[in-house]
Amino acid sequence: MALGINCDMGESFGLYRMGDDSAIMPYITIANVACGFHASDPSVMARTVKLAKKHQVKVGAHPSLPDLQGFGRREMKMEPDELVDCIIYQVGALKGFLDREGVPLNHIKPHGALYGMAARSEEVAHAVAKAAAVFKVPLYGMAGTFHEKVYEAAGIPFVSEFYTDLDYARDGSLIITREHQAVEPEAAAKRALRAVKEGKVKSVDGVDVPVRADCVCVHSDTPGAVEVAKGVRETLASYLE
Repeated sequence: MALGINCDMGESFGLYRMGDDSAIMPYITIANVACGFHASDPSVMARTVKLAKKHQVKVGAHPSLPDLQGFGRREMKMEPDELVDCIIYQVGALKGFLDREGVPLNHIKPHGALYGMAARSEEVAHAVAKAAAVFKVPLYGMAGTFHEKVYEAAGIPFVSEFYTDLDYARDGSLIITREHQAVEPEAAAKRALRAVKEGKVKSVDGVDVPVRADCVCVHSDTPGAVEVAKGVRETLASYLE
């Protein structure tokens, strides 16, 4: 499978602006578009889908827990059926805008706290899988977690991500912060290249941990995200789809 570069985007809301989607879009191959529960609104979703179509970037849904104030980065207790419905609702909203533009739904990737919870909780991962089964598209996640184990057992294609602008713990888990810190573009590009070539990344305490990079993710709300995305794109050019 050819490598992809994906970005969480479409995360503005009303008059509030988050990230520079127009500047980032030329450097990515896949967009994970917010669906309204952690960020975005109907007009932002519509605009982001049109922008992705213009740049021939694939579009996936980026649903979250219903936590607009916390940007979906606070954990929340929900019953499994309630969570399934929550995800279907969000993906369905984005799919309406995709259908209007004649753009297929490429995948689903949970956002923030929901992503982390599904990595650690089999129950949460099953809820995500049940929602994805409705739309018959792949799920993005982290290799070696319940993402991979549950999604593949459910017969859903799984795409493993590497996060070039976030840190990893010694156990290989992702450190999900409420606010992303700036990263040096060249360093981020080198991390991504090592993850792709060697399947390794250095944890926050200096230990190499295994990773699998079917796709490399850059966050649009990371300070300097445009330069990070540009550096990653140029460094990984020969690996891209």
